[in-house]
Amino acid sequence: MDEFGPLNLQPRPGRQWAAVSGKNAEPGRAPQPWMPATYTRTAGVRHLFGHIKPGKTWGRFLESCRYLRSLYPPQTRIAIICDNFSPHLSTAKDRRVGEWAAASNIEIAYTPTNSSWLNRGEAQFATLRYLALDGTDYASHKEQASMIRRYMIWRNNYAYDERLRRVVTRANVA
Repeated sequence: MDEFGPLNLQPRPGRQWAAVSGKNAEPGRAPQPWMPATYTRTAGVRHLFGHIKPGKTWGRFLESCRYLRSLYPPQTRIAIICDNFSPHLSTAKDRRVGEWAAASNIEIAYTPTNSSWLNRGEAQFATLRYLALDGTDYASHKEQASMIRRYMIWRNNYAYDERLRRVVTRANVA
């Protein structure tokens, strides 16, 4: 399990997956309207914990663990591999997450410090960033969350697509 963020509202560099104007334009399709860069948006940041959430806390971590547990029968043992981000370490400082995990047939294991490459979820974030965020300037968190949900649905439908696997493999190697 890992989280992705911060998801703030700002222009992001990269290729844009929108219609283009000029000689390469598709007939009958208008280009995406240009939005000026602004760094004074006051909507705050969001984080992806399976669902888009407004903050990274041990409570949000526990909430996403409970959701993950609800997807499988109680007798199925689940191992959650986490990095050393402070909300994950709450099992050592605050026993509530650890006690819940033990009672719910869940084992929480931690990767060594500075070893995020051991977390296979990081490669999935690379494709999310490439396909849903690069070259964008979302006006609201709702619009951004909608595109991330659309990406995740697409990703689950094409889990065995060879081109997508190459991108993930490239991210895993890096």
